[in-house]
Amino acid sequence: MPTLAWETVAGWKAAGDRFSRQLWRLESGALCAEARQRTALEYFGEPAIDPTLTVLLNSLENEADLHLLGRFFIRVHLRDLLTTRLQLVNLWSKYAAAIAASRIQRPIFITGMPRSGSTFLHELLAEDPANRAPRVWEVMFPVPFESQLSSNVDRRVRKAEFYLRCFRCLAPGADSVYPMRAWTPHECVAIHSYTLLSDEFLSTCYIPTYEAFLHSADLTPVYTWQKRFLQYLQLGCPEKRWVLKSPNHVYGLDNLLAVFPDALVIRTHRDPIDVVKSQIRLTQVLEGLFARPCEYDKLARREVRTIAEISDRMIGFDDKHPLDSERFVDVTYRELVTDPLAIVRRVYDRLGARLTPAVATQMQRLATNRSRYRRRMLGATPALDCGAELNRFEAYCSRFGVPLQTTN
Repeated sequence: MPTLAWETVAGWKAAGDRFSRQLWRLESGALCAEARQRTALEYFGEPAIDPTLTVLLNSLENEADLHLLGRFFIRVHLRDLLTTRLQLVNLWSKYAAAIAASRIQRPIFITGMPRSGSTFLHELLAEDPANRAPRVWEVMFPVPFESQLSSNVDRRVRKAEFYLRCFRCLAPGADSVYPMRAWTPHECVAIHSYTLLSDEFLSTCYIPTYEAFLHSADLTPVYTWQKRFLQYLQLGCPEKRWVLKSPNHVYGLDNLLAVFPDALVIRTHRDPIDVVKSQIRLTQVLEGLFARPCEYDKLARREVRTIAEISDRMIGFDDKHPLDSERFVDVTYRELVTDPLAIVRRVYDRLGARLTPAVATQMQRLATNRSRYRRRMLGATPALDCGAELNRFEAYCSRFGVPLQTTN
């Protein structure tokens, strides 16, 4: 009888998969044609759409174990990315001279370990009126609804708020792992998604073939796109220092610095065991929106390997490049949550910038209200049992002065 029940469930799953694949095809030509039809535009610009889109779609189709609703969500998201990309490339061609003349000077890029306080630091630095962070609403909807760049922003903000409310309803627990609102600073991976070369897709689906493709790709065109995107966002506005953030910049620091040679890079560090535990929670929330759940032990091993690769990338970069103390700032999570203003002052000293008392007070107020960062790791978490793989963190902890838990 249990076998019959299992066979019945498996049969329904197979039938649902066949139905959703017929209804919502993940096929490069069909998605591009639909985006072109929606916009009456043809040119996607650089970098080239394929083979990246085909690799991504094949990986989603064959590896992600998408459920019916997840397939619908990912198809709509990809269609909308392609649609917006066509519109952006068209707009950029019209404002090419103004965009080329728009300067990006001494931007700050926050990277390092995920779940290590980088979002907190990003929000703190964005409190300074002299800085600018890309906001969620303007990354989600960078193209004005009207024809003019000066069109009413409020409609796009409201639309972003609606989408985010729907996301929170469909992904219970989202606020506990990554609270996001229309006006909060957004991550660079969302900007990169328009190129289809983005770790955003890895955060929502398990797609190892695409992951290998992405992490071996030349990301220079991705950062070239990001620079143009930022130049576009600041058209008609005072030029401020951009504050940008994504842990996944560790995969392309050479490319980032080639496009943004005067960037200041802040790397945040944390006990990798805590990072893995927090990352598991985040992955469970995000992947649950698109795919069937993964067994905890299998997910834990995946996250250990991911965090170990990030730590290896940081060590490898340092081994190949003598660090320029004027270009890099390393920060531990413990330092950041203990005295966030001290970290901000360290960053400003490196920039040769002044932190005014008024801005410091504003940042301190935000830090006081952000108690979730101190509570983030509280609560019961199943023990990690990943054997020798955990030993891969010893070199990272030694290199960056991070304590490593002896038990987990």
